[in-house]
Amino acid sequence: TPVQIKEFGAVNKIDFSPVPPYNYAVTASSRIHIYGRYSQEPIKTFSRFRDAAYCATYRDDGNLLVAGSEEGSIRLFDISGRAPLRQFDGHAKPVHVVGFLSDKYRIFSGGDDYSSNLWDIPSATEIVSYSEHTDYVRCGCASKVNADVFITGSYDHTVKLFDARTKSSVMTIEHGQPVESVLLFPSGGLLVSAGGRYVKVWDVLKGGQLLVSLKNHHKTVTCLCLNSSGQRLLSGSLDRHVKIYSTTSYKVVHSFNYATSILSLALSPEDETIVVGMTNGVLNVKHRKPEERKEKSEKKRQPAYRTYVKGRTYIPKQEDFCVSKPVKRVLRKYDKLLKSFHSSKALDAVLEPPIRLYTPEVTVAVMQELHRRGTLRSALAGRDEKQINLLLTFVARRVIEPRFTPILVTVADMITDIYQPVVGQSAIVDRQFLKLQEAIGKEIDYQEELLEVLGMMDTLFATFTKKTATYLEENKSNGLTETI
Repeated sequence: TPVQIKEFGAVNKIDFSPVPPYNYAVTASSRIHIYGRYSQEPIKTFSRFRDAAYCATYRDDGNLLVAGSEEGSIRLFDISGRAPLRQFDGHAKPVHVVGFLSDKYRIFSGGDDYSSNLWDIPSATEIVSYSEHTDYVRCGCASKVNADVFITGSYDHTVKLFDARTKSSVMTIEHGQPVESVLLFPSGGLLVSAGGRYVKVWDVLKGGQLLVSLKNHHKTVTCLCLNSSGQRLLSGSLDRHVKIYSTTSYKVVHSFNYATSILSLALSPEDETIVVGMTNGVLNVKHRKPEERKEKSEKKRQPAYRTYVKGRTYIPKQEDFCVSKPVKRVLRKYDKLLKSFHSSKALDAVLEPPIRLYTPEVTVAVMQELHRRGTLRSALAGRDEKQINLLLTFVARRVIEPRFTPILVTVADMITDIYQPVVGQSAIVDRQFLKLQEAIGKEIDYQEELLEVLGMMDTLFATFTKKTATYLEENKSNGLTETI
């Protein structure tokens, strides 16, 4: 399912960083937004433009970003900063195309003043300016093979190939319609141009010979893109379609349909993400589904029997150190529920018959833990007739056991406090309350009797102790008299 992000204006350029994590720069209106691959909000924004910004492009190392503007200046940004590192002024009209040459130290540009310029980054000066086009220069690209070669496309229907070592273009190709986008294959031998409804492929090494002309769109083709291996060519158009061609047969192998006219298109370096920018300012991001692992059809060969019995008869020597296998600890159901803070469910788990009847200490321990956490009241509240009956039965039966009495008295007190308003509505619950009252009454009677017995025993012990002491004293005095 595509992710849609709304920008401030029509998206005129999308460019992926060539280095991980493969963020991409989106140029729309007067801002450049940097997005992470899965982020829906920009992680960085460059907004130092008075008017529209154009063609934000990454350098090969992913550290610098260059962009043209409506006022005719070119700005160079560091990805980690915000203010421009350099500003190149020389174009008299808006600059719609900028990019880095493959040596990383020069920038080429093309503007609406019909000129194509070359700039030096360290000194921020113009190296050479070509004024051969007779209309707006709206697209361009640099050769990855030769650091001096770059190409520009213009609305004068031509594509010109420039060499920085010469003072004029070295090749001119007639496309036949205003050129909207140009693209060089990684080998540098093939050039693709888009304009009007046509996508044309040219052989540069044969002097610009036309190899194939594709007419699969029914409106102007605005953008081109290649995948990482160069086996697929993508084209986007105002007819709302992205067509994908095989670069061996130049036939359409797939097509994407979008809501509005497409202005820009980019594919991530790993071919995992396709981003499309549209005229209504919407950015459409599609991610490839992760491929499911195919199970091997061949059955894995099992080890021989001797592998299993190997070492069975080995007797450890005195100096051998035996390593015992760590025992995996499995948490009980109530422990898991306590760990995930499900108080009510944990109490339900310990009120099940096997635990409640045979290990009541576990039930009481969980109640004590809930009381320590301060969630016992909420765990006891909101229960139906059957559950209250179960709770009261357990409390009435076990409250008289001395080891459970302290916590179960608290539980009984809370239950009485919570369910006091509903007393009289259920005969079963009322009966259990009476049983609880009877059990506690009997226990109090036992305690009183025991206290009486204890008092009697204390008196007897006190008397016995006194008599013993007197008898010893008499013996001592008799002994002394006899000695004297």
